[in-house]
Amino acid sequence: MSVVHPHESRRQVAVLGATGSIGASALDVIARHRQRLRASVLAAGSNVDALIALCRTHQPDHAVIADPGSHARLRDGLHQAGLKTQAHAGGHALDALVASDACDTVVAAIVGAAGLPSTLAAARAGKRLLLANKESLVLAGDLLMAAANRSNAEIIPIDSEHNAIFQCLRSRQTQGDVRRVLLTASGGPFRGRSRAQLADVTVQQAVAHPKWSMGPKISVDSATLMNKGLELIEAHHLFDLPRAKLDVLVHPQSLVHSLVEFVDGSTLAQMGLPDMRTSLAVGLGWPQRIDSGVAGLDLLQHGRLEFEAPDTDAFPCLRLAWSALESGGTAPAVLNAANEIAVSAFLQGKIGFLSIPALVESTLSALPAAPADSLEALLEVDAQARSLTRNAIAGHAIRA
Repeated sequence: MSVVHPHESRRQVAVLGATGSIGASALDVIARHRQRLRASVLAAGSNVDALIALCRTHQPDHAVIADPGSHARLRDGLHQAGLKTQAHAGGHALDALVASDACDTVVAAIVGAAGLPSTLAAARAGKRLLLANKESLVLAGDLLMAAANRSNAEIIPIDSEHNAIFQCLRSRQTQGDVRRVLLTASGGPFRGRSRAQLADVTVQQAVAHPKWSMGPKISVDSATLMNKGLELIEAHHLFDLPRAKLDVLVHPQSLVHSLVEFVDGSTLAQMGLPDMRTSLAVGLGWPQRIDSGVAGLDLLQHGRLEFEAPDTDAFPCLRLAWSALESGGTAPAVLNAANEIAVSAFLQGKIGFLSIPALVESTLSALPAAPADSLEALLEVDAQARSLTRNAIAGHAIRA
């Protein structure tokens, strides 16, 4: 894929979800390497002012706002700022840009199923895809990986756990060398609490992650352990690993990001401070190592490293994700869709914390797994799962 001139010596990076926490981290790394990296496309959801501010700093060729109604405001704001950045709006415009010569690298950090079309567009176009949108793999993992394989797209996962596995697997020769992969989980803000102690937790408590700085949706997913469940499904697709070779360890210090055990008895772990800039620097610089702005790990300062088994009674979302992975087909898409609606309702104060897994389980039971042989089928079951979950919330059918 050719790269636009006159910047052909620099990697041209599209940052999707530029105004979010991962977008900010990506832009921080890019700004540290202006001779080799350039933000050529910035995309955001609805925050026009924040997007224009980023364009002032990074001067991309293109800026995209998801809301078509905000196009004129973005265009006029860029013009008033004296920028040559072209304004675009809507999903189709974003997909077209991602697939074009406007970029050779795509940081896919749009939260939720909304990030799937642009992620697929990047994969089909053979781009280097820094994948931070886990829903793309959970909803349509088989389709995404098939598209990437056809076009020789390079997928480098940005989740710290999958990025750790990506790095550790560089020492293997064949898939048979791997005995098992252990994803680590911080345990979230409620680690150690019983199910009964989780009934009255507040939104503020749930989004206060002890180690990572993340958006509200991902923070709640970490608190329920759904985040780890989604990551198991991701790992299955990313690394072509069966369920039997995947497991989870709770590691509250969040310094060991994941481990790979090999058939010879060796176990490799990737360690580092909990900062997304490390994995983004891996994705942007690979196979070279580049400065991320993150300090090295002082184990003497941090002291003891602890590990424990996850509590799937108090945190049933992890169990539900295991089940969806084993069922296959459309089950992960149903899991993801029901969870998105349930978490949104919790963040709005409409349901309690324990209603999240109850709603997900109810929707999974109502929509048995079917073949996931097309994007249309997956989007249809995604819509059905969202509708069922919304109806359950509206009817107060489940208010745990």
